[in-house]
Amino acid sequence: MVRAGLTAERLARAGAELADEVGFEQVTVSALARRFDVKVASLYSHLKNSQDLKTRIALLSLEELADRGAAALAGRAGKDALTALADVYRDYAREHPGRYAAAQLRLDPETAAASAGVRHAQMTRAILRGYDLTEPDQTHAVRMLGSVFHGYVSLEMTGGFSHSAPDSQETWERILDALDALLRNWPAS
Repeated sequence: MVRAGLTAERLARAGAELADEVGFEQVTVSALARRFDVKVASLYSHLKNSQDLKTRIALLSLEELADRGAAALAGRAGKDALTALADVYRDYAREHPGRYAAAQLRLDPETAAASAGVRHAQMTRAILRGYDLTEPDQTHAVRMLGSVFHGYVSLEMTGGFSHSAPDSQETWERILDALDALLRNWPAS
């Protein structure tokens, strides 16, 4: 008998909470069953396996990030928009480290194409239109921004900047200033 109230969505949300508590890599169907005090088998009517659970957490995380990004970008342009989106990623990673890790999960092409990950790229491209970038430079810039945001956030989350001055916030602001300057003066192809 399936436990009343358990759905794939509820399990994904509980899995996301668990990921924030113990780390995304530690999330399994067994760990989730313990959280609900049910047998593992009862969750398989909602989930295929641990990979399905992780994919659902990744999709939830991408959706949450996209919603935050869209709200932060409303009415902004240029450096203000660039900073707003960058801060969304950084703040989300700080508040939800497990979900942030989940958002980096490699998805199969079909799932990725139907995910909120597409909205992330669209928001970044919208910011870049304010810098008058065209293809293929726009794609290069999308990749650069994603790399810088994720790289910095990942290093900061693992304590990479906690052992020396200046404060990592000061460095973050300098990086965003440098990115803005680079985008305004993007080299011609």
